Amino acid sequence: MSSRTVRTSGAEETEALAAELARDLRPGDVVLLRGEMGAGKTTFVRGAARALGATGPVTSPTFTIGRRYDDATPPVAHLDLHRLVSLQDEDPALLDDYVTPATVAFVEWPELAADALDGVRYAVTLEHVTPTERDVTIRSVAP
Repeated sequence: MSSRTVRTSGAEETEALAAELARDLRPGDVVLLRGEMGAGKTTFVRGAARALGATGPVTSPTFTIGRRYDDATPPVAHLDLHRLVSLQDEDPALLDDYVTPATVAFVEWPELAADALDGVRYAVTLEHVTPTERDVTIRSVAP
């Protein structure tokens, strides 16, 4: 397992770091995203999705739980599980449209789905340093 931390000085640098990671992602990979509200999780996903070819707006799925960007190659899925209390109370197939062998999936607030997620390749943590700076730690979880 390897890990590195990079300090970014704005959204553009966070997106560029995510684009760099995206070059290593393959269909079926899952990336876990942790960080408090406003830390830049969706900004990170935007950078990766753009690098994989997504052309439309990449926005937070907080109120819809998930979004897919099928114009990316491979398709990108973006889940935000912040509003959920438990997967027990949800449709058992909730993750099935997003976390698939054909997609690269990014999961914000992944703690409650940890047992249900296969293919986790990276864990990314974003931490506020200043209003514009973030420490972004990327940890390899699987080869």
